[in-house]
Amino acid sequence: MCLEGLGQLTMMSGPQIALLPDGRRLHLNHGPIDLIIEAFGALSEIEAAYRQAAEAFPDVLPGLVAELDLLRRSVGTMPEGGIGRRMAAACARHRQIFVTPMAAVAGAVADHMLAALVKGRDLEKAYVNNGGDIAFHLTPGATLTAGLVADYHLPALDATCALTYQFPVRGLATSGWKGRSHSLGIADSVTVLSEHAASADVAATLIANAVDAVDPAIQRMPAREFDPDSDLGDRLVTIDVGSLADATIALALDQGRIVAETMMQAGHIRAVVLVLQKNYRNVGTLPAGLLPASAA
Repeated sequence: MCLEGLGQLTMMSGPQIALLPDGRRLHLNHGPIDLIIEAFGALSEIEAAYRQAAEAFPDVLPGLVAELDLLRRSVGTMPEGGIGRRMAAACARHRQIFVTPMAAVAGAVADHMLAALVKGRDLEKAYVNNGGDIAFHLTPGATLTAGLVADYHLPALDATCALTYQFPVRGLATSGWKGRSHSLGIADSVTVLSEHAASADVAATLIANAVDAVDPAIQRMPAREFDPDSDLGDRLVTIDVGSLADATIALALDQGRIVAETMMQAGHIRAVVLVLQKNYRNVGTLPAGLLPASAA
């Protein structure tokens, strides 16, 4: 694929923008933001879409940094930036629980970059993968395959499913204590399917927080000891979970399931898979194949 001039947008210090060796996927990296983008359609449309994404990307991290103080506070004043507004809007649905817009940051970035990618383009399908939080675009007849990784520490696909145009989901996100962000709970992973990636991201965070128990095998530490600027402050985040009794696992998963069911009944999410030490719970109507065969 020819992306003439793309190199002019790539800076040695700052945003890194390049096609991956397969020549099909675009890799965008800037600080903590690491995106894999793939579009499908006519070559000219893909090239134009990748240019649009490359042009939009350099402003993403600076825009977030400019509003970081506001984004680390409980949902209240609406941010001015487009990504910040997506974050705040996704979290505002859950304002009865402590949550800051940062709970939706990865998903909101994926949504923002997908919008830049597809604007005015004629693409069959596309996705933006931000470290496992994924926004995707589908047209009638198109299908994308998504995978479930039940354990971040064992990064292998435990199940896959086909996402179709008819299925009213355009975002997927996963959270858990083993993931990239700190969790108040003990879930190995909580994968949420929703209308967009930002809403899936915050829901996965809050449901994973709810999968919890009191047990000597669970180790916690104040979030501020990891990061002095953490939006979680002195709240205890999980740093290790030893082997748990079956009854403890069941109780923790059921607590998360209750929160997931409440969100689904409110129309905020479509489906959830909760995983803790090879035990599973699912909520909602899942696409065929998403729940592993070993799920209880």
